[in-house]
Amino acid sequence: MEGTSPVLWQIDARGVARVEFNRPHVNNAYDGALIDGILATLNALSTAAGLRAVVLSGRGRHFQAGADLQWIRQVREQDMAANVRASRMTAEAIRRLGAVSVPTIALVQGACFGGGTGIVAACDVVVAAENAVFSIAEVRWGLTAAIIIPQLSDAIGVRQVRRYAVTGERFDAKEARRIGLVHEVVPPGQLLETGERVVGHVLENGPEAIRETKSITCDGERKPLTAEQFDALIIGHAAKRCSEEAGEGLASFVEKREASWVTHHARRNDAT
Repeated sequence: MEGTSPVLWQIDARGVARVEFNRPHVNNAYDGALIDGILATLNALSTAAGLRAVVLSGRGRHFQAGADLQWIRQVREQDMAANVRASRMTAEAIRRLGAVSVPTIALVQGACFGGGTGIVAACDVVVAAENAVFSIAEVRWGLTAAIIIPQLSDAIGVRQVRRYAVTGERFDAKEARRIGLVHEVVPPGQLLETGERVVGHVLENGPEAIRETKSITCDGERKPLTAEQFDALIIGHAAKRCSEEAGEGLASFVEKREASWVTHHARRNDAT
């Protein structure tokens, strides 16, 4: 696949779609254009004849390093309606990825942070290279992971979300497999080969049987959010982006310094 679009995709003769995040210069961090690209790709795939599987990957060294914080700062400076739109389109991209009727397979190398963890949580099969590193890092910048919490709760359980979404700490591929975010861990050089093996298994099975099985499985997961609950997550996500705390967190990123609350925490530790 070649091109300058932030999301590249193609379907081979077997009906296997290859979708690739194409912002390697910023570690495939998402901005409005990348989210639009995901939504446009999902629209195209939803009407593609003979689709059998979707394989997601990231161009370059990293899978998807969460939000582009420069873009987040730009959105934050706009009005609340613009912030809600940004949160809604991001939430819709993750929700629609989880609703794709054919198997979705994520191949993860390098960084998989923030929204990247939501993407893999929404996929059916996740294969990670040994060099993959994960985090649900929004709280580090005074933001929340609200719009991907449902997918993460389904993938790794509320108990693990309660740890990793509040600590923001990084964890390796081995830990990601232990908690259920990843199904298989392989050497980096075997990532594509392993993904192809998974695709091969999928193609050995009845397409309609797979669709029905996936539908039944998804219906048996956590009770779907109501429209009101979904809207509340989106509005809360947008409001937190506009908060003073988020402003400080994002400023600390740009200025390459610790946020004010890190300094306060250190002072408390020094006093004990």
